[in-house]
Amino acid sequence: QVQLVESGGGLVQAGGSLRLSCTASGDVFNINVMDWYRQAPEKQRELVASQSRVLVTRYADSVKGRFTISRDDAKNTVFLQMNSLKPEDTGVYYCHTNRGVRDYWGQGTQVTVSS
Repeated sequence: QVQLVESGGGLVQAGGSLRLSCTASGDVFNINVMDWYRQAPEKQRELVASQSRVLVTRYADSVKGRFTISRDDAKNTVFLQMNSLKPEDTGVYYCHTNRGVRDYWGQGTQVTVSS
C-alpha cells in the first residue's frame, strides 16, 4: 500500500505561480514513476507531468515551458512548480504512482487561476 498526500494548491491570479508537493508513505521502496494529473470541471483527468526515478521526464504540451516536475527521493516527495499560470490550468491536481499493476492516487488539491 502507498499513501499519497498532496499540498500547495490555492487561488492565484493569472500569471502567478504555485508549487505543489506530494509525499508518499507506506510501501515506498524504489517507487519509480511519479506523476501529476489534473481534472478540470466536466473534463477527463489528464497527465500533466511525469518523472521516473532516473529522471526521465515528460510534460503535457499545454504546460511545457511553464511547469517543472522534480522529486526528492530521500523524502519520498514529488513537486510541481507551476509558473505563468493560466485560467485553463484550473482544476484538481492529483499525485499518482503505481506499484506493479496497482495504481495509487492522492486525494487531490484544488488549483484555481483567476483571470
